[in-house]
Amino acid sequence: MSVAGDDAGAPVLATSGLTKRFGGKGGQTAVDAVDLTVPRGAVYGFLGPNGSGKTTTIRMVLGLVRPTAGDVRLLGGRVPDDVATVLPRVGALVEGPGFHPYLSGRANLARLDAVDRLADPRTAARRIDEALDRVDLLGSARKRFRAYSLGMRQRLAIAATLLQPRDLLVLDEPTNGLDPQGTREVRTLIGRLNQEGVTLLVSSHLLSEIEQVCTHLGVMRAGRLVAQGASAEVLGSTRLSAEVTTPDGARAADVLAGLGLTEVSFAPDGVTLTLEGVAPEAVVAALVGAGVAVRGFVVRHATLEDRFIELTGGGFDADE
Repeated sequence: MSVAGDDAGAPVLATSGLTKRFGGKGGQTAVDAVDLTVPRGAVYGFLGPNGSGKTTTIRMVLGLVRPTAGDVRLLGGRVPDDVATVLPRVGALVEGPGFHPYLSGRANLARLDAVDRLADPRTAARRIDEALDRVDLLGSARKRFRAYSLGMRQRLAIAATLLQPRDLLVLDEPTNGLDPQGTREVRTLIGRLNQEGVTLLVSSHLLSEIEQVCTHLGVMRAGRLVAQGASAEVLGSTRLSAEVTTPDGARAADVLAGLGLTEVSFAPDGVTLTLEGVAPEAVVAALVGAGVAVRGFVVRHATLEDRFIELTGGGFDADE
């Protein structure tokens, strides 16, 4: 199924100037001129503090909230004009799963499938089992939902989005509240679905999980998109840091200043520094050449958490 203008090389999702204000003129601007681009085949990590506009953006993309201004192109169609055509190709999990606790996993999916006007009841049993199998729940299909672990419940919710063929999955906080085992289960599932050719937009608070699975990143702050691109591009602008273990901290600081490295701080067993365009091996050579007793030198690569704090100025509650 496709709509006019659905180009295989075009982004699966692209917004232009997407804006949402609540309370009329002079009210709160929740999303401010966001230009989001989700390439086909990507796992796009959508990040931001609480209150930064992520969920509102997702709701506008899915046609659940009407934008104040801007344009949304989804799978070649426009939202909200073409939602009836494009949304059947999108699976969405927003604000957690909702299932009947006393029904089995299979029975819960059967209820959801039965209310889908586009679902063929003649193929329901096969499609339900295929969806359960894709999330590794076929062996637990007869178990009541109330007996499922949190990880199993999230995987069942993702199975519900896979009852029909999907080109895009939108997962809002798919690992929220999960223990490490459940988080790993969902992370593995996201990677496997992507390998099968599904594009995913994943909003999550767990930066370490996003860093492991996502190919592209977008970071929101106070309603604005402050960074976007391939993961390596977004992370690449964060400078490397290093720790020098030495009893000659003051002398080391002087040598580093001579190299033009100004972000140097003293630590109990030496100094820490930011490598501002100077190669680590050049720093070591300069220290040793100046007679500094270097007992250890460790380079710390930038993490997504480092970059997130740099872009947003704090933790996930920074803008609430």
